[in-house]
Amino acid sequence: MQKHIRKVAIIGTGLVGSSAAYSILNQGICDELIMIDINRERAIGESLDLSHCIDFTNSRTKVHTGTYQDLGNADIVVITAGPPPKPGQTRLDTLGIGAKIMEDMIPQIMASGFNGIFLIASNPVDIITYHVWKLSGLPRNRVIGTGTALDSSRLKTYLSEIFDVDPRSIYGYTMGEHGDSQFAAWSHVSIGGKPLLQILDERRKVIGEIDLDQIVEDVKKVGFEILKRKGTTYYGIGNAIAFITKSIFNDDHKIIALSCILDGEYGESDLCTGVPAIISREGVKEIVELRLTGKEQGKFRKSTEVLREYMASIGYKQKVLAPV
Repeated sequence: MQKHIRKVAIIGTGLVGSSAAYSILNQGICDELIMIDINRERAIGESLDLSHCIDFTNSRTKVHTGTYQDLGNADIVVITAGPPPKPGQTRLDTLGIGAKIMEDMIPQIMASGFNGIFLIASNPVDIITYHVWKLSGLPRNRVIGTGTALDSSRLKTYLSEIFDVDPRSIYGYTMGEHGDSQFAAWSHVSIGGKPLLQILDERRKVIGEIDLDQIVEDVKKVGFEILKRKGTTYYGIGNAIAFITKSIFNDDHKIIALSCILDGEYGESDLCTGVPAIISREGVKEIVELRLTGKEQGKFRKSTEVLREYMASIGYKQKVLAPV
């Protein structure tokens, strides 16, 4: 009887990569987990520590240290390698170093014969995902960034505290750049199937005025609030990586807000940014095009303009934008 081995590699075994590995291991998402880092001793230490978890889990995932040459038959390569922003920097300010890391790494991975799915968490994730797509030559559906998945989760967490409901009963997305120019598509946020804007209108006397703009600002800034207090964020994004990886392997067809390469969707092409997408065993099965309001469409366009400006700094010429 033939058995397909579900094989995941994590490149970058710092706090994000190791947190993702820990979550993947505890959920039994794959059969083999390869840890790779420029600091091989760190990767060996993480592999050993993770392997000692197996006796306390429900599956037997084999964890070991590897190299790029081991990735020829990997299903998913998760990339978390990259510099965190320094005090006063945004995620976009780390682009130069991150781009150079990918330019060294991706050709080596592709030389192994890798033909699976890239899942990128390295920041600035939208532009790095685009860069990996260009460097790898893979189809756009198989190069995905974590995008605004975590931001959307943070949005739902804030709303769950205001309305005292489980965040998993709230549906909605932040979109655009995983950064300061992201926005919430409020016209498509619902709680238990009921539009949020309708709830606010009907219950205004009970819940009072809710500052939606401030909620978005809180979502944008909370990562840096965490960074200021503990150095970086890793549990949330680590679990998000595991969630996406599991959705791919299970062919779940879940809709998640991810960094996707656009080819006409939302009036944009040759660009990667955060949009809701259906995820399957082949990666992005379909990008979900929400009917945004005029104001939301304007915010989306503004966010893509920010991304294009930074893309030009690493050699990608800015495209002439089509009218909305």
